[in-house]
Amino acid sequence: MPDAMAEQLQRDMVCEGLLECFHGLKQLDRECFEALVDSSEPLTVDEIADRVDRERSTAYRAVQRLLKTGFIQKEQINYDQGGYYHVYYPTDPTKIADDMQRILNDWYAKMGQLIQQFENKYEQSYTPSQSAES
Repeated sequence: MPDAMAEQLQRDMVCEGLLECFHGLKQLDRECFEALVDSSEPLTVDEIADRVDRERSTAYRAVQRLLKTGFIQKEQINYDQGGYYHVYYPTDPTKIADDMQRILNDWYAKMGQLIQQFENKYEQSYTPSQSAES
């Protein structure tokens, strides 16, 4: 069960922790993302797997999660003699930050609605306690 929000807010968090917080990404996903960020050119899944010291299939699953969340992009490279392969590169950090801000704003609005529903539901039946009789 996730920690209570108050506990989460008290913990120290680094900016990379937002990858897990907003999208439920795993440590390996973050390592793959960082490998792409640190590279001066796009990488294949095999190259990513080598950099994070994991099996190709394991790295491939992490790459798919990163693609799904929009943290990385995929490009097809065609061979002259036919066939192709894919390379991956990180999405512009400004776009990622904008997407996270949108998600946060949506979440904040939803929490505001839920708080208002809570207040509306319970204020109708609330009667102050008579314990103030001293």
